Amino acid sequence: MAEVTETIVDIEVFGYKQELKRSLGLFDLLVYGLVFIVPIAPFAVFGIVFNASKGMVPLVYLVGLVAMLFTALSYRAMSRAFPVAGSVYTYAARSIGPEAGFIAGWAILLDYLLIPALTYVACAIALSTVAPGVPKFVWVVALVGFSTIINYFGIEATARLNVIMLVLQLVILGVLMVVGLIALSHGVNGAHLSIKPFYNPAVISSSIVFGALSLAVLSFLGFDAISTLSEEAKGGALAVGRATILSLVLSAVLFIAQSYLFSLFVLDRTSFPPGDATNAALYNIALMIGGHWIELMVTVPGILFSGIAGALTAQAATARLLFSMARDGKLPKFLSHVNPVRKVPEYAIFLVAAVTLVLGIAMVDEFELLASMVSFGALIGFFLLHLSVMAHFLWRQKSRDWFRHLVVPLIGLSIVGYVLINAQANAIKYGLAWMAIGIVVLLWFHFAGKSATLPVE
Repeated sequence: MAEVTETIVDIEVFGYKQELKRSLGLFDLLVYGLVFIVPIAPFAVFGIVFNASKGMVPLVYLVGLVAMLFTALSYRAMSRAFPVAGSVYTYAARSIGPEAGFIAGWAILLDYLLIPALTYVACAIALSTVAPGVPKFVWVVALVGFSTIINYFGIEATARLNVIMLVLQLVILGVLMVVGLIALSHGVNGAHLSIKPFYNPAVISSSIVFGALSLAVLSFLGFDAISTLSEEAKGGALAVGRATILSLVLSAVLFIAQSYLFSLFVLDRTSFPPGDATNAALYNIALMIGGHWIELMVTVPGILFSGIAGALTAQAATARLLFSMARDGKLPKFLSHVNPVRKVPEYAIFLVAAVTLVLGIAMVDEFELLASMVSFGALIGFFLLHLSVMAHFLWRQKSRDWFRHLVVPLIGLSIVGYVLINAQANAIKYGLAWMAIGIVVLLWFHFAGKSATLPVE
């Protein structure tokens, strides 16, 4: 892929020092986004989205692509305006105000802190199907340790491993798709070409689609995290913006194709029984169409490759969000420490590892709750992102580009708001509890006399 070049904005313009190492090109950023999203993400949540959508999983991903495109366009606009590491925290803080920035950062932090734990729990569920004698928490501990070591070696080490993991995931997906097409040609379990996974008139409704979308959004999370690497991108904001759009579109195509094929083998149902039957729905379909060797391939190497890669990228993104907020004095200052040799925010990396370990062990049997909570945090962050676009370009810059700076964020805002309204009750309850804690912290800053201002632009 051709390298993208652009005049890189010196982050000292925004009051910061260039401490992180600029070493990532467009290809690295695209791989990072794809790995964070995980090309085989539907493997882990297929049963959950299937139940919520009454069997119309590919429809949910298609609608999800349209919905997330507006969010990706807003990320692209803001990453060009503010090419620093804080992502939606920085965008809201510098467009709406420091308090809004803190709330946006706190919301997206729920997403980023829980994604590694969610990834490890998904791995534990899959691996327990082939090694039921090994406690799930053992897998969580092992994966946390491995990911932390790789992240500590630097962003380049993470990028190199990401490429390997992405290739391995695509190979596994390719093999499963070929086996699935062969099984489809033989009509296994009554499988045949049908539009039912996209449109089932007996059950379809807007509330079902958008309610399921609140979970499907989880599969798309990752394209937004590319913006956290703005200070490490050789190609500047242009590379970050392009990688954001490309990673979203490419992953969506893969999601729609694989979920459609898998759905053809369960056309006779609109839900799976709760519990393991739902969590392991895709693995059971793999067993049905290819036997134990395909099931083994999907559960062990498939989940391990995607789990390790996803956790690596999630930990890197979370650490950089913590670094950015701590650098601005919104979190303990020690989290802004950068290793002088490896050029990584090492204390933030270690804290993310510790939190992930605790959450992964404590919630190893709460996969669906974790999934819904992750989506809630991301959606709140996306909501404030769209407001930031309008505040920065229309209010502060007096832009008259009504389509990009008003129509796009308004549509994105409406979609995100509707999905939030239709989110699961537990996701809303625990998500609001997290946001309430954030407001308390913000009030503490205010009454303690802590400055809410950011470095001068």
